[in-house]
Amino acid sequence: MIRIPHVDLAVIGSGAGLIVLEAALKKGLTCALIEKDKFGGTCLNRGCIPTKMLVYPADLVREAQRGERLGVSFPKPDIDWGRISQRVWQQIDANIELRQGYLNTPNLLVLEGTGAFVDKHTLRVELNQGGTTTLTADTILVAAGGRSVLPPIQGLQEADCLTYENFFGDRYPKQVYSSLAIIGGGVIGVEFAHIFSSLGSKVTVIGRAPQLLRGEEEESARLVQSQLKENGVSLLLGHEAVRIEKRDGIKRVISRCMETGVETAVEAQEVLIASGTRPNSDLVQAENAGIALDSHGGILLNEYLQTNVPHIYALGDITGKMLFRHKANYEAQLLADNLYLDKPLRKADYTAVPMAAFTAPQLASVGLTEKQAQEQGIPYQVLRNSYGSIAAGFSMGYSAKEQDAGFIKVLVGENDKLLGVHVAGYQAAALIQPYVYLMNAYSGARYGSAIRLIQQSMTIHPSLSELTAWAFENY
Repeated sequence: MIRIPHVDLAVIGSGAGLIVLEAALKKGLTCALIEKDKFGGTCLNRGCIPTKMLVYPADLVREAQRGERLGVSFPKPDIDWGRISQRVWQQIDANIELRQGYLNTPNLLVLEGTGAFVDKHTLRVELNQGGTTTLTADTILVAAGGRSVLPPIQGLQEADCLTYENFFGDRYPKQVYSSLAIIGGGVIGVEFAHIFSSLGSKVTVIGRAPQLLRGEEEESARLVQSQLKENGVSLLLGHEAVRIEKRDGIKRVISRCMETGVETAVEAQEVLIASGTRPNSDLVQAENAGIALDSHGGILLNEYLQTNVPHIYALGDITGKMLFRHKANYEAQLLADNLYLDKPLRKADYTAVPMAAFTAPQLASVGLTEKQAQEQGIPYQVLRNSYGSIAAGFSMGYSAKEQDAGFIKVLVGENDKLLGVHVAGYQAAALIQPYVYLMNAYSGARYGSAIRLIQQSMTIHPSLSELTAWAFENY
């Protein structure tokens, strides 16, 4: 075993944690970066970015189909999966240049392997190339993300199903699937359903909840459900996948209705497991450092992103809460400022955490749903508008009388307080952003100026709102 000298900062994970690492390097500190996989984390390699590289071609297909309403008809689209995939992998392969840049960075030790705690100050790294090394650090940042949850389905291992990790890996398809069964009705599930149904696959989504996108505004979820069904996606909601069989190259998913007990079989070329993620706190062996975890394995933090061990910090998916890259980026920037700028400490503010599902139509939200407001006993009124009620909307072919028109729903509380905003429809992820700024502006947190407000608010990633928000990145 080789022992590496002591460093000022050690970072486990090369996703959003790189923001903190860069701030430390600018201060001239000695640092270590530990990464077991491709550089750039989930977002670059198997999450938001490559997924959206597939979403946009799917969007084009659906928009072309809507053209008939406007008197513009297109022939059936010719899907060149090879060219689509080439663009996807060109983007993913940015991790190669990213890795090389860090390997050549002064004052930085790069260790490619799995990092885990030995004690509060010591990390052991099982190197990918073989062997083990250890190092100690004054400050440690755990930004090691999460991984897919594999539900207890009979025959799952034998069927060798997809997850979002291996889809953007050695299991990436050479052609569009003829048929795809998706287990899970969350964001990953509905985005993949949109992608492959638009590109020609027969898609079935199997979800335990009675609606897609559980936890989101019910009206928004219902619109997504109705449009996916209209676009040919089969939905088995309120169903639990109980076993998977593989025979003659075809996979067969048997699900059971949770209300009636009746079983339904779905045959597909491939099966994607999209039933949630779990924090990687077990992989980093957080217990060896005495780090407190919640009941789901998420690392517990205070308002300054500290664990109960003062020199150990964490951010992103390993906390198990709000698994969005823009939330992780926000936490990383806050931590970089708190640790390495000579300014008053800022507390993390989760007043306005936006989300988006890039399906057809897009869905975006910030703040409370109507159900949450009711459960919390908060008085509110609902304001709404439809795409079909504005000139830009009906110029695009929407009518307020049609079910697919899309809408905005705003929950307003006492003293004109914005409680929650929900948009379902064209470019919802961009349309929600002004409300993020407004909710932050009136949250009680002090920003000092409009520019600081924009800089310190979360911007949905990836969305067109990043164009306007990131103009102030270097201000």
